[in-house]
Amino acid sequence: MGSRSRGGSGRCLLIPLLLLSLLSLHCSPVRVSAAGGGEPYVGVTIGTAVTNLLSPSDLADFLRAQHITRVRLYDADPRPLSALASSGGVRAIVGVPNDELLALGSSPATATAWVARRVLPFAGVNSTTPNIISAIAVGDEVPTALPSALPVLLPAIRSLAAALAAANLSSIPVSTPLPFSVVLDPFPPSQAFFNQSLAKSFVAPLLAHLANTSAPLMLNLYPYYSLMQSNGVIPLDNALFRPLPPSLEMVDPNTLLHYTNVFDAMLDAVRVAVRNLNVTGGGGVPILVTETGWPSYGDRRAEPYATKDNADAYNSNLIKHVLEDKPGTPMAPGAAAQSSAYIYELFNEDLRPGPVSEANWGLFYGNGTPVYLLHVSGADGFLANDTTDRTFCVAADDADEKAVQAAMDWACGPGRADCTAIQPGQGCYMPNDVRSHASYAFDAYYQSQGRASGSCYFQGAGMVTTTDPSPGEHSPPASTVTVERAAVLVWIGWVDGPFRFGRRTPRACKKESSVPFRACHDNCLFPGSKQLGNDTKWGSADNTTTPTSDAMGSAIWRLRTGRENGFFLFLQLLLSIAVVIVSNSNFWT
Repeated sequence: MGSRSRGGSGRCLLIPLLLLSLLSLHCSPVRVSAAGGGEPYVGVTIGTAVTNLLSPSDLADFLRAQHITRVRLYDADPRPLSALASSGGVRAIVGVPNDELLALGSSPATATAWVARRVLPFAGVNSTTPNIISAIAVGDEVPTALPSALPVLLPAIRSLAAALAAANLSSIPVSTPLPFSVVLDPFPPSQAFFNQSLAKSFVAPLLAHLANTSAPLMLNLYPYYSLMQSNGVIPLDNALFRPLPPSLEMVDPNTLLHYTNVFDAMLDAVRVAVRNLNVTGGGGVPILVTETGWPSYGDRRAEPYATKDNADAYNSNLIKHVLEDKPGTPMAPGAAAQSSAYIYELFNEDLRPGPVSEANWGLFYGNGTPVYLLHVSGADGFLANDTTDRTFCVAADDADEKAVQAAMDWACGPGRADCTAIQPGQGCYMPNDVRSHASYAFDAYYQSQGRASGSCYFQGAGMVTTTDPSPGEHSPPASTVTVERAAVLVWIGWVDGPFRFGRRTPRACKKESSVPFRACHDNCLFPGSKQLGNDTKWGSADNTTTPTSDAMGSAIWRLRTGRENGFFLFLQLLLSIAVVIVSNSNFWT
């Protein structure tokens, strides 16, 4: 687990070029088949560096509810495999961690024992055992993550393949996920080649073995890192599978092939690098993308593209690209050549060290609530948290504030949007700034127009988003409210009326107040918002919560429901005020 990394060499950039020469030769299409045969699919990877990770049985139920039938595990732990086998319908790639390579690569007997212990119980060897293992991934990005283990990597692959063959399980392919950084000069794709220090000594014999055993070439591909490393040369839309005008599409000057997205260009770069090695049968080895994805949160300065909207766009469009469009690539067109892919990753691994984005690649938090909702309508129910009908209109990040103000005035005036909620004292008045108020007004107008095309333009001041902009959806967990501050809110609510403790905007919710944002704004729902049916909010930078005391919990509960008996509430109120006065000498400031 700790060896996984998604960085790339600064040399591995996809640089979009305009057509340089109309006289260049056109390369013949590469003939390949979908990895593993059959229809292309999308799966998810499952890491375990997660606080309060779902139990194996709950995980199996969760996968079934989300219509996820393909997963990649980073080890071969029998507990989740047993749970998946019991639930049925899921196929899993199991992994060999990097720290086990030495033993497996040095001893065929150890590989045989590993297969007997980790694979046979879940490989359908007889009518009483389930068949859920689809492939074995030996190591993970070994050339960059653990280069000292490279000499034993191919022997480990061969030993495991031999052990499977001896057990009549040759149908289970064995391969190793490589980082895309092993490919140099990947754009234009026609000039790509493998790192020369690895090409003949490792990649060529690996490809020969994969061809002989009908196993795929496993690769981890991340257009996100190509975008980050391109210094603004790659258009964001090109990395997110969004259409570009023909003049802005990437064009390979040697083949005249147009690339509408970075993902396909990366795949074709790998195909060219494989072809250049002239390995017998290597050109027919299918590519299986064992990791790809987009982070939903990161350091604002260092990782500006790590946002929920971008993560939603990339993963939603990837799913559509693979499952619905099935175009293959410009160099290997058609559904038969479409590579299957695993989205990195199912859960945010909040325990992973590194940059902020490292902990924010997941589609869900560890407790199963979505980090964001995807546009996956029509993908045969895959990932059931569909949000095709959940769009909002907010103020564009790069719009001039005067333009935003003018647009808001129009929306609330001639546009006849209901802007009552952003008036002083109302639920969405705070934070009291132009962009926050304009976002509410824009969404009110957008929803009133039935989310019609063009109703979120506002002369460029508005933009459509699939992330719920309601303040309560993005604020810190309510458990961060301190006992003293919770008591203050209870006291203010009682002064206004002892039987009205529901979600309100108390007078303590002013801009300079230290009362937690969410306590003040849980009642602010944008017109396009829908209740999710649970109290767990999603949208914060992480999913950790602070344990609450009984006193704190009851205070927060009263704020949310207002169902306390009046007499006992009054007694608790007096006690709360006493606690506050004693414990916080700055109560009245």
